[in-house]
Amino acid sequence: CVLCGRTDDCPEKYGEKRTYVEYNLTVHYYCLLTSSGIWQRGEEDEGVDGFLITDIRKEVNRAAKLKCNICKKKGASIGCVTPKCKRSYHFPCGLQRECIFQFMEDFRSYCWEHRPVQEFTDKEPRGASQCTICLDLVEHLSVYSVLKSPCCKNAWFHRECLQYQALSAGIFFFRCTVCNNKDKFQKEMLRMGIHIPERDASWELEENAYQDLLHCYQHCDVRRCLCKKGRDYNEPDSKWEIKRCQYCGSRGTHLACSSIKSWEQNWDCMECRSIFAKTGKYSKRKRRTLATSEEMNGTTCLLEEPPPKSPRQSSGSPRNFLLQSPKMMCQNLSPCSHLELPASNRVTMSLSPVMSSRNWSLSLRHKHLREKRREVCNILKELKAQVKTKTTRLNINAENIWSSALKGFRQRIFSPTNTIEVDFSNCKNRSKTNTSTSKYHFFQLLMLHLQNSSLFEGSSGKNLSLDFQAVKENLYFEAGKMIAVSLVHGGPCPGFFSKTLFSCLVYGPENVKPALEDVADVDVAQTIKTIKYADNLCSLQSTLQDCCEFLAAAGCLRPVTALCDKNMLVNDILIYHVIKRIALPLESFRQGLKTLGVLEKMQMHPHLFYSIFCHKPERLSAETVCDLFTIHSSSDVNKVEGADFWMGYLQDVESGESVVTLEDILFFVTGSCYIPSIGFDPEPTIKFLHIRYPIGNRLLNCLELPITKTYQQFKNIVEFTIRNTLRVERE
Repeated sequence: CVLCGRTDDCPEKYGEKRTYVEYNLTVHYYCLLTSSGIWQRGEEDEGVDGFLITDIRKEVNRAAKLKCNICKKKGASIGCVTPKCKRSYHFPCGLQRECIFQFMEDFRSYCWEHRPVQEFTDKEPRGASQCTICLDLVEHLSVYSVLKSPCCKNAWFHRECLQYQALSAGIFFFRCTVCNNKDKFQKEMLRMGIHIPERDASWELEENAYQDLLHCYQHCDVRRCLCKKGRDYNEPDSKWEIKRCQYCGSRGTHLACSSIKSWEQNWDCMECRSIFAKTGKYSKRKRRTLATSEEMNGTTCLLEEPPPKSPRQSSGSPRNFLLQSPKMMCQNLSPCSHLELPASNRVTMSLSPVMSSRNWSLSLRHKHLREKRREVCNILKELKAQVKTKTTRLNINAENIWSSALKGFRQRIFSPTNTIEVDFSNCKNRSKTNTSTSKYHFFQLLMLHLQNSSLFEGSSGKNLSLDFQAVKENLYFEAGKMIAVSLVHGGPCPGFFSKTLFSCLVYGPENVKPALEDVADVDVAQTIKTIKYADNLCSLQSTLQDCCEFLAAAGCLRPVTALCDKNMLVNDILIYHVIKRIALPLESFRQGLKTLGVLEKMQMHPHLFYSIFCHKPERLSAETVCDLFTIHSSSDVNKVEGADFWMGYLQDVESGESVVTLEDILFFVTGSCYIPSIGFDPEPTIKFLHIRYPIGNRLLNCLELPITKTYQQFKNIVEFTIRNTLRVERE
């Protein structure tokens, strides 16, 4: 550059570096704009953006006589405009010495001693807050690298972040990122030396930037796609034409895959259907849709959820059971569906209990949750396809679960896509410990620790807390990563997220309205309640006067002239305390949840993942355990009498008529006392054999049960074996 003498090509710092071969001239754009002895005397298309070549050469000659007060070299073309200040410097040297250059009006320059500063009052909150551009912490200090918003009392930015934002947004879109103010914000930033280019935003100038919005969704999303050419195949005016959801347009189906007669017939995806179902507006439409599908030449409609099977009473059953039918498989044969089995080998149990309306509603709710969790299980199995056979071993100390887990996850060789094996360092019989058992136990302890850690606050439904030390150590990211890895590798449902936290993760914090229940701080909650339930203007203003410091720190202090203003004020306080205050931890936590694609699936299926993040894992019931196991039936088992004994025993355990629990049974077979969100691999099975005692094969998740003559014999043998086996393991 003929003005500063540097060869650097950094448009963000020095402006565009332009070379004019015909004039033998190279110059930085900002060096030219801020030089003290040159003006635009030409038209825009003359010289260099109106700076005539002869004027530029005169300015170079003038600067050659001036020494830079910073680098002590000749060519200092910029001088401080403060009267009696004789300092001169190059533009890059001025940036390095924290001078301020105003890119407006006369393009004035101020040296490090006379530069404009922002005013700070004694009431300004000290400490640190979040820069809403880079989301890192910014100290509340009157220094060159930090700028305060003129329109928001609690908005602070890094100078470098603001400059990058201004260059990207341009003069039409550069504004306060908190309150969206444009005029006042731009005026102050120009005064403090932020260059705002007079052009459109960079995203508006990019060619075909919005081309993707013109593409129509072409994919079949039903559970069983019948098209042999794949889910993306689309043939117009045929049964393989893809029909999009009439409401959201972001899901599709082949006409044949959902038994749609013609293109004119509407189709709704599962997500939209569930939304309408909650409002009660979908039930009539659903009945009509099912009726239509039944009339289509006997063809079954293959929608995302198959219709429920009607249970029938089992003949020869010694008692009434509160259980649905277990899945069946032919012994020594490949797995087959219930319909593929011969009639003699099918087992079906049912119950017609007399239930109160409340119990019936609760039962339906649990059934709905189970259906959602089954769908989540299938989604997680898709994600598990990323996991390789290569193993990563974690050495875990159960007494210090967090530190040892953190160390393991941060080790250089750890990869979420590797198969995880766990060794407990304080386990005496390490060589005898089943790998999957240790892994299940590790994830259970880890989720329990996270739930009760300082990273979260609240009683039941928890939100993220604000822990500056945890932010500094990047623990929120690690927590999100651990939850994602746990879900895909066989951990339990988290089950402790609040609805607000889940919505922030899935829909974005800007689209969430928090409630008073989300405030964990007792004092803050009491302050909000006092404001919310103030019954006259005088008491409201008195309350605001008492907590003015808190309101100022939250950026919510404003004049209140009417009682109805309290509603907006309460809403602003809630948004600040529950969402804006923890913006940095939330973003870090979101990044962690992106591990293995978990967050992406959460955003695609929020209503499904809500069932495992915000609902505690359902307590094991006889029905749940019964449905979990697939029974291998063979011809030598007389009328599957063993299956009847098994179901009856599960009921006795559930009702407390046994010395073991359902969790003990599950642990005996699988090594886990809970059902993982992703399910078991392989799926648990039961075999009835001519053996003396039950055997739990945890490698195959197979329970081998003895064939006995009476139910009491069966119960005594099973209880004796499970109780003593678990007692020995615990010892």
